[in-house]
Amino acid sequence: MSAGGKVLSREVAKPLGEADKEKRKNEEPKKISREEWRKQKELEEARKLGNAPAEVDEEGKDINPHIPQYISTVPWYVDPTQRASLKHQRVQDEKIKEFSKIDEWYKRGISDKPIATKYRKGACENCGAMTHKKKDCLERPRKIGARFTGTNIAPDEHVQPDIKLDFAGKRDRWNGYNPDQHQEVIEDYAKIEVAKQTVKAQKLQEELLSGKMTNADDNNESDGDEDKYADGADMPGTNFDTKRRITVRNLRIREDTAKYLRNLNPNSAYYDPKTRSMRENPYAGTGKSLTELDFAGDNFVRHSGDTGEMAKMQMFAWEAEDKGVDVHLQADPTRLEMLQKSFDVRKEGFKNSQRDSILAKYGGIEHLDAPPKELLLAQTEDYVEYSRQGNVIKGQEKAKTKSKYVEDAYINNHTSVWGSYWKEGKWGYACCHSFIKHSYCTGDAGKEIHSEHMTLPAPSKKESKLQKLEEKHSAWTKALGIGEEKDVEPSKAVNEDGSDEESSPDEEDLPKSLLQQHREKLEEERKENKRRRKREKKKKRKKNRKKHRSSSSSSDSDSASDSDEPAEKKNRKKIIKEVKKEKKISEKKLQEALRKERERVNKVDKLMTMDERKRPYNSMMEIAEPSKEEMEAYYLKQKNTDDPMRDFLK
Repeated sequence: MSAGGKVLSREVAKPLGEADKEKRKNEEPKKISREEWRKQKELEEARKLGNAPAEVDEEGKDINPHIPQYISTVPWYVDPTQRASLKHQRVQDEKIKEFSKIDEWYKRGISDKPIATKYRKGACENCGAMTHKKKDCLERPRKIGARFTGTNIAPDEHVQPDIKLDFAGKRDRWNGYNPDQHQEVIEDYAKIEVAKQTVKAQKLQEELLSGKMTNADDNNESDGDEDKYADGADMPGTNFDTKRRITVRNLRIREDTAKYLRNLNPNSAYYDPKTRSMRENPYAGTGKSLTELDFAGDNFVRHSGDTGEMAKMQMFAWEAEDKGVDVHLQADPTRLEMLQKSFDVRKEGFKNSQRDSILAKYGGIEHLDAPPKELLLAQTEDYVEYSRQGNVIKGQEKAKTKSKYVEDAYINNHTSVWGSYWKEGKWGYACCHSFIKHSYCTGDAGKEIHSEHMTLPAPSKKESKLQKLEEKHSAWTKALGIGEEKDVEPSKAVNEDGSDEESSPDEEDLPKSLLQQHREKLEEERKENKRRRKREKKKKRKKNRKKHRSSSSSSDSDSASDSDEPAEKKNRKKIIKEVKKEKKISEKKLQEALRKERERVNKVDKLMTMDERKRPYNSMMEIAEPSKEEMEAYYLKQKNTDDPMRDFLK
């Protein structure tokens, strides 16, 4: 209502027409006066209080006056008039999804259009249909396609519509069902009824002609109406109305006890109210036997008695119906049972005849007389209990099966077989650590001997140099005849300082370990280096003396000194030259071996990055024993995994 108490007319809120809309679009927005703005505010307050009718949008719907202006006002990019409306807040027509109707579905069968008589451009080259191409053709590939023959053009398929289903349409179980298909079922039943009536009429005609039947009307009344059997229905749970001739079965026989009332204990068998099933025995734990119970659970009923035989008969009925034999378990159970028995007899006879023919042709009847599987698999009823670790707690443990080969037969006093011990790439016996096959067992003594002979790691650069110096020293001693003096006086060993030490016979007889031998070699090498430094000092002194002499006198003296040099010095110089020459050659060989080792490592890294299917074969590689230089290069390049600084080496 207004201030005067009168209701304002709804004409002020009528929606604008098309002419007014166009006029407002072309007009520029005018600046309202203060009086007009005050009137608008008063009208808004009156609408909020209910004294003025609500504003109407373009579709004639009322606009709630309590809606804020920024929601009710149309944006300028939607409607330049910016008139109050709620249409822009609703779902627009172009965004509403349109779904297919309930009677729309994919077309089936062949199109009703006339079949073409000649090939059309753009059609399938194989069958001539316009609705697909050759690669999508489902017809058998012709020897000469329809494109070239122009005959036997296949009819066009239906152009299937694009059906869009909503949520309920996708889940409709009858979606796409054609009601005309049910007419075939009705026709089948009509044919069966006609056949029954024909047979019945023939039977009645035969009985009348033979004189067995006097009154045909009585027989028709007794046999014709099958519903009369319901008059004598005296079953619990049934209701028969004689006036309407309707038999009604109640939902439950009142004499039956509900499953959930058989045991009221909440921890007893579970009752599923949705399927009305209780699978477990409700009387379990009460001490009652299954023979005393009238109900022992659905699973007991399902898996006991003749339930299995009934399931087999049902499967036989389904298979027979698929092959054209009209038989049903509930409609004609006696006939079905006789059919199944005759089928089983014929099937067994066919199997026996087939087996006899195969045995007569190929033989092997002796293999059929095999012992039962229980004896073959050595299974018994003996109870054996095991612990978690696999040990036998109770009962006798199963005997281990033995092979046809001789077991636990050891040779040459050994207590283990060859191959039971492995060390440094060698196989041996675990009882004595011997690496020689068919050797005699030495027991713990052999283990002690092998433990004393420690194997050194791969020789390093320093050790290889020491070994070379040792070889030089042995060559010098042989050339100078020092080794012969040792043979002459075996009881005394002369030290470098000149002191004599008598070696006891007990020390000579004791075997020296590898560690002791290595220490002796290092001591000899130290002494040899000391001798070499002394010789180098003497040579320097001689050179300094020769500098003061003249060139001619020096040459004469050199020639004279060379001629006057004793045989020992000449041999020593010769040996030194040969040793230096051998050293240079060995260094060259070592450098070459290092270069080959680097190439091999790079090649291996490259092969490991390649795909294994693209790697070359190694069957053409030459297999030969590696030389000393190659082994030295391998040891130099090999990383020691136990070295904590191995990651810092490049």
